[in-house]
Amino acid sequence: MTKNNPAPPTQPHYMTPNGYATLEKELHWLLHDERPKITDIVSWAAGNGDRSENGDYIYNKKRLREIDRRVRYLTKKLENTVIVNPRDQQKLQRIFFGAKVTYAREDDSEVTVHLVNVDEANFDLGKINWQSPVGNALMKAEVGDTVKVRTDTGLEKIEVVEISYPID
Repeated sequence: MTKNNPAPPTQPHYMTPNGYATLEKELHWLLHDERPKITDIVSWAAGNGDRSENGDYIYNKKRLREIDRRVRYLTKKLENTVIVNPRDQQKLQRIFFGAKVTYAREDDSEVTVHLVNVDEANFDLGKINWQSPVGNALMKAEVGDTVKVRTDTGLEKIEVVEISYPID
């Protein structure tokens, strides 16, 4: 960032306990398993002579930069994470981060989604980013509310059918 355009203040990241544990496990693996292994390969390859034509050195040096980039990302993400425990959300009647929501679409089909952090999102498992268009539209809604979602084809109305806060 430039002097005239400072970095925005770091905002907390909401995450489920499982999502936090997954990222923490990845960080530990990178720092204690993967990075030392790649560092050893780079050291060995550097000792083999001309680095400019040494494929092992070039590839693994690039891999080391990728690992370091991911470590920085994970460290910063985990430092600014607020873990939202679903056990503390059991009496909520509105939709907030961590909610599992069933909604009815205009074509009478029902969809169930779990609102999670972007790092936990997996559409195939019904987990969507809580800041996605659907997630944003559902925020603070209650059962029976109808909200509008902007889609590729225009505005769609969806009705909240069920809200729960699953304990994994």
